[in-house]
Amino acid sequence: MAQIPNPVDIYVGKRLRQRRTLLGMSQEKLGEMLGLTFQQVQKYERGTNRIGSSRLHKLTNILEVPVGYFFEGYEDGSTAPIAGGAPAETPAQAELYPMGRRETLELVRAYYKIENQTVRRRMFDLIKALGAPLPER
Repeated sequence: MAQIPNPVDIYVGKRLRQRRTLLGMSQEKLGEMLGLTFQQVQKYERGTNRIGSSRLHKLTNILEVPVGYFFEGYEDGSTAPIAGGAPAETPAQAELYPMGRRETLELVRAYYKIENQTVRRRMFDLIKALGAPLPER
């Protein structure tokens, strides 16, 4: 019988995947930097394998985040994994935590690739305007 991953391991794995994706780094590249296979990185990201403290320390250097990044928001029940340790994958759950969606991470990464600050600010304003409710007539 398969063992259910610990909710903390799932959460840390999601944060790992979030940061890796935001940086535009593949699982293969991260695995190479850690001296691991991409399959091992996948297991970390799913929470099926725990990340040891020395490996977590190495990840903080590679991903340029403090150790606390991996646990940030966990105490807040709104961003913690759902009961039973299952990842938040339904559309309703993804709506509660949109920063965990690949689409959001890719959008943020693309946004920061815009070098011209004026253009970037205009894109920001455009996206905000498109997301705003239309005035009633």
